[in-house]
Amino acid sequence: MKKLNYLTLGVAVIALALVLASFSTSTTPATYEFTSFTVVESIIPNGVGRSRIITSLEQRDYKEFTSVRSAEDNSRNKSDRGEIRVKNFEETKLLNFFNIGGIRFQNIAANDAVINNKVNTMMNEGWELVSITAGVESVGDKTDNNGIYITRFYFKRIK
Repeated sequence: MKKLNYLTLGVAVIALALVLASFSTSTTPATYEFTSFTVVESIIPNGVGRSRIITSLEQRDYKEFTSVRSAEDNSRNKSDRGEIRVKNFEETKLLNFFNIGGIRFQNIAANDAVINNKVNTMMNEGWELVSITAGVESVGDKTDNNGIYITRFYFKRIK
């Protein structure tokens, strides 16, 4: 009987040790990479605007174009715009919201289909959608015939 109790106690201790060991595995935190793309949709009447999905194919180190201002040194940032500019990017054509007859709901639906396909493709490539940010640029008065919707999609994935 004593042997059975010691055997049961031994098995229980081993099982408890295995359970505790499974909780204390040390893992290194995941390292992520981030990317984004921007949707620009024209709201210029008569279909004269340009609507696109823009995706950069180049990386930039923000530190190269950053300066620190202080009370002692208040000089402006002298970064060269030509060095910041990206020349390699992916440009996907979208349809404008308006044509000569007015607003085109079919164009909006077509844009949604293309944008959704890009998002789904990226997610299938391991990217996780982090956030979507949208804004409108338009004066909004009677003389305003120009405007764009800008939507940014931000993604991350484990490196």
